[in-house]
Amino acid sequence: MRLGLNLAYSGPSAADNVELVQFAESLGYHSVWTAEAYGSDAVVPLTWLGAHTSTIKLGTGIMQMPGRSPAMTAMTAATLDAYSGGRMLLGLGLSGPQVAEGWHGVPYGKPLGKTREYVEIVRAVLARDAPLEHHGEHYDIPYTGADATGLGKPLKSILHPRKDIPIYLAAIGPKNVALAAEIADGWLPIFFSPARWRDVFGASVGERDLSTFDIAPTATVVLGDDVDACRSMVKPFLALYVGGMGARGRNFYNDLACRYGFEGAAKEIQDLYLDGKKAEAAAAVPDSLVDAVALCGPKGRIAELVEEWKASPVTTMIVGAAQREALELMAELVL
Repeated sequence: MRLGLNLAYSGPSAADNVELVQFAESLGYHSVWTAEAYGSDAVVPLTWLGAHTSTIKLGTGIMQMPGRSPAMTAMTAATLDAYSGGRMLLGLGLSGPQVAEGWHGVPYGKPLGKTREYVEIVRAVLARDAPLEHHGEHYDIPYTGADATGLGKPLKSILHPRKDIPIYLAAIGPKNVALAAEIADGWLPIFFSPARWRDVFGASVGERDLSTFDIAPTATVVLGDDVDACRSMVKPFLALYVGGMGARGRNFYNDLACRYGFEGAAKEIQDLYLDGKKAEAAAAVPDSLVDAVALCGPKGRIAELVEEWKASPVTTMIVGAAQREALELMAELVL
């Protein structure tokens, strides 16, 4: 099992992140991952980090598909890969209806079909076997709509990119996970439980050869003597996603918590969060849910908990931690 570092959403200053990533690189971490929602993007911080490192892989966890055309995504990935000496890992995701429609101003659409077409176009651009042409339900290249000028023509990338830039998909719904296992090189699950993953995701991963498919979940790691205090640092984040990332009846993270067996807690967290009671929602997150998806507490406890991760099919454990001591401990335990 390899280790990655999840920086999540970038803040206004790059200095702290650069030092942390350089430290992770010196420990032998495989990759660093950046995210985006509706603030900073994932690419600029990753490019900055790539300029200050030399060996660590550079992953987007994730680039939002609703915010970029497939060709633009392929161009960005190819450019960063070239500038970094072949270190790019292209993580993609659809985000959710609130962000797609509320921020990017595009329809959320049919996620399975849209993702399939998007990845197909990105791969075609990178392969550069022929000028790009795709006419599907979701993407029409060259564009042939009623308002088209008729001047569009199939084009081939001027850049000669690496054809096999790995493509990862963020997915937690059964059908989306199955699609990732079918068409992607890796899977970026959030809130992954090494004890419960097979019951929840096993059928979705199906017959995929796991030796050629990178299962790369993020695990929050909080190191400290007081287990409850460490858990309390994870609970607001879980409450945000389980309670607030979506509407009642349309929250993928809430659905996942239910599939893990926390139906009652998931409903309570969501009701509290959507009523504006964020602190109460965080307090309603069960300790057992935190322990199912995160590593919290003193060194000895984390050493025990990580054994379950090492016994799972996870190939890249992406550590979500800002503590240098936590990164160092994980390197000692895993690498």
